[in-house]
Amino acid sequence: HVLAVDDSLVDRKVIERLLKISSCRVTTVDSGRRALQFLGLDEEKSSTAGFDGLKVDLIITDYCMPGMTGYELLKKIKESSTFKATPVVIMSSENVLARIDRCLEEGAEDFIVKPVKLADVKRLKDYMTTARDVGVEESGGGMNKRKLREPCDPTIAPSPPSSFPSSPSSPSSSSSSPSKSPSPPLSSSFSAPSSPTPLDSPIRRLKMTNAD
Repeated sequence: HVLAVDDSLVDRKVIERLLKISSCRVTTVDSGRRALQFLGLDEEKSSTAGFDGLKVDLIITDYCMPGMTGYELLKKIKESSTFKATPVVIMSSENVLARIDRCLEEGAEDFIVKPVKLADVKRLKDYMTTARDVGVEESGGGMNKRKLREPCDPTIAPSPPSSFPSSPSSPSSSSSSPSKSPSPPLSSSFSAPSSPTPLDSPIRRLKMTNAD
């Protein structure tokens, strides 16, 4: 279900036709104030809106509208706890980079330059499906990450201190160490004579004997 907001009747009809071709249910309104009424975010007329409980999967709104711009409507939607996660797409006949950046920074999903095409509508459907998938992954993935972090942190912390003192003091380490314990003294004994070059001494003896 897509809520399309545009003050131009022609643009609303074009968007409605393209969305219906793509098997979307469409609701069109002609202003940002009417959009807030539809969503139940207008404090003054929320009780008379008559659309409470109707789910909206995506909101597409024109940027330049009298009374309330698409940017102002975007801010209202993102400030609400109910529709904060609902994808919002801004459309405009003017391709102004500063305007695009401001809308994207405020939380808009995309910025479409008019006239809206069928390829743009297909992209809108992708935003609706990815928004659902991301919501499911975050709800499931967040729990998994927490479960993995909780057991790992306490087990990893005590293991290193227990392993270090166990090697010198515990008898189990000493039982496993005798095979290793002779190796270091042997290596040290070999290293000591290596300094005076034991290979040179026999050669010198041979030279001495030959000289004699």
